[in-house]
Amino acid sequence: MIANGKLLHHHHHCFHGRQSFLRPDYLRVKGCTEVAAASSAQKRSHFSGLRLSCSPFHLGSGAFSRLLCIGKCAPDNLPPDYPSHGTESPKIKEEVSLTTILKGANSFLPQVVIASTVLALIYPPSFTWFTNRYYAPALGFLMFAVGVNSSEKDFLEAFNRPSAIFAGYVGQFVVKPLLGYIFGTISMTIFGLPTPLAAGIMLTSCVSGAQLSNYATFLTDPQMAPLSIVMTSLSTATAVFVTPLLSLLLIGKRLPVDVKGMVSNILQIVVTPIATGLFLNRFFPKICDAIRVILPLLSVFVTALCVGAPLAINVGSLMSASGISVLVVVIAFHLSAFIAGFSLTGLVFRDLPDVKALQRTLSYETGMQSSLLALALANRFFQDPLVSIAPAISTVIMSLMGFSLVMLWAPTKKSAV
Repeated sequence: MIANGKLLHHHHHCFHGRQSFLRPDYLRVKGCTEVAAASSAQKRSHFSGLRLSCSPFHLGSGAFSRLLCIGKCAPDNLPPDYPSHGTESPKIKEEVSLTTILKGANSFLPQVVIASTVLALIYPPSFTWFTNRYYAPALGFLMFAVGVNSSEKDFLEAFNRPSAIFAGYVGQFVVKPLLGYIFGTISMTIFGLPTPLAAGIMLTSCVSGAQLSNYATFLTDPQMAPLSIVMTSLSTATAVFVTPLLSLLLIGKRLPVDVKGMVSNILQIVVTPIATGLFLNRFFPKICDAIRVILPLLSVFVTALCVGAPLAINVGSLMSASGISVLVVVIAFHLSAFIAGFSLTGLVFRDLPDVKALQRTLSYETGMQSSLLALALANRFFQDPLVSIAPAISTVIMSLMGFSLVMLWAPTKKSAV
């Protein structure tokens, strides 16, 4: 190759004359298959349909030099009828831009959560049509999106840190239920709230981790995202048994708990949708590629409904004296959970080089839980509507507090790690 980058010679099986240059139907470059395979093997994450490229692909030196040769020679050797970068089709640009917008819809999730909260308080009818019967299908859709954007490869690296995974599980199903029991008891003894309201606080503390914690982790510490996914997936998978048992332990003496019904309901709205998404992703990747483009936008829209609707439906109860008390208790519960996750992780893993990033990750995991699941269970298995108030408030508070921490931690994470 000479100074201006013109090709002097090459293997005959790579190019066959000028007309084959850069044409996909003629191009035969050794290493192209590796490029295609590597680019299609991007690691995926399940932040409501978000796809991430977690690691760069690697090319052999020969393949890489040939790609450089193509890039340098293109201006001089392209056939006249081949479109250049400067004359790219507007239609292609428009399609790429639309795809980019759809895939990037997750970046607006914090703003959407805040806007949904404000709109639900200012104009409740904008969400009251999304009644209780839609909660379970909506949560099932979000779980399906998790499955579609998940793969066994996402978890291999994270499973190399079993102690961190175990710590996240303890935060979800030991620390958080303990806090829920404490604040539920405080709500009855100090604030004088009725038993169903306290039961709602305890039920909220018994459910699995929230998928939003994975997205919050990605925004703050992207390298910790697979670990967060494993933690949330493990708590979600075992919630089918753990949540009913914890509910029976904490609430059973106060209100009747249908353990069998809870197990069946969690299987329907959590386990089955995730398993379906994983099955499609494993055996029908083309179908997943087609729907994955619109999943982020739909997931953000569904999340907005799930945040705004419970608040709009219960806005009257929230504005009452007891509602304000529940709001204070729920804020204290989540704040304590975030602090506990951060502090306990710092004590246990203080010698690790990435302890700060791990602290933030476990803070999200402990402080954020699937309040929508608690809301669905409250509406399905408790006759008293007061039980659903705490999960409804928690849905909003958990999201607002989590993304407030994202805005606090994300700008300074590089200097803090």
